[in-house]
Amino acid sequence: MADRNGHATWKTLLAFAMIYFVWGSTFFAIRIGVHEMPPLLFAAMRFLAAGLALTGWTVASREPLPNARQWISVLLLAFLIFVVDYGFLFWAEQRVPSGIAAVMMATIPAFIALAEIVFLRTQKLTPRLALALLIGICGVGVLLSHSLNLGSAAIDLRGALALMVGAISWSLASVLSKKLSLPASKVQSSGLQMLLGGILLTMIAASLGEFHNFHPSLVSANAWLALLYLIVFGSIIGFTAYVWLIHHESPTKVGTYAYVNPVVAVLLGYFAGGEALGVRTIIGTLCILVSIIVITTTRTKTT
Repeated sequence: MADRNGHATWKTLLAFAMIYFVWGSTFFAIRIGVHEMPPLLFAAMRFLAAGLALTGWTVASREPLPNARQWISVLLLAFLIFVVDYGFLFWAEQRVPSGIAAVMMATIPAFIALAEIVFLRTQKLTPRLALALLIGICGVGVLLSHSLNLGSAAIDLRGALALMVGAISWSLASVLSKKLSLPASKVQSSGLQMLLGGILLTMIAASLGEFHNFHPSLVSANAWLALLYLIVFGSIIGFTAYVWLIHHESPTKVGTYAYVNPVVAVLLGYFAGGEALGVRTIIGTLCILVSIIVITTTRTKTT
């Protein structure tokens, strides 16, 4: 995070602030929106707008269009990431506090590690990794357990299962993205994924009757502002900061957002949203954070 003279640049600090605090705060913004708008339609509006903006920028920059194979890859990732992962996340936040949702989604590195061990075979199941995975499982168990007397209620089971499905879907997309043929431009690839994901979410929302339950005039200004925040800061600016960072900093440093975001989300949910921060939440969060820190700092070892 330093320039050649050893001084941190303002661009680097700003970019890290974006992926640390802005991405961490998006879970709370989602919570605001899904309590006033149908969840899949709310997600569709976010990604349609952001996808159009990013895709429009690549068109204006005269980026070459993807070939047929790349279009298929983009569509597959759009389904896994934006329909399954984000679709379930937006739906689950009607039932699960935003901070807990962020913690549950933080299990993504654990699922990626499992996929690398079982399918890609680019990772060995070392004692270190096995312990990290076990700690993460224990953290999820603490959050879900109804038998542990930790002073607060366990999280909603259906919401938790939806978040786990979403995390698995994102992990699968991450693994597949290493094998699929995708556009060379990361901005174009992500913009098209958002756009296609937004279109698919719109179609699904329509088929589920969400348009019938959507009355724009009844939606508060706070919910519209939450949507605008998600589009501009969460998707467009946050993604741009991420892409810039991965070209200027090591993947290990950039990957630290994975365990900063849940902390930001939990604290924001507690102080701004009145979400519970009891012993259960603290223990479960710490277990999952320890797990993903160990996993993301473990070197890949080919078998």
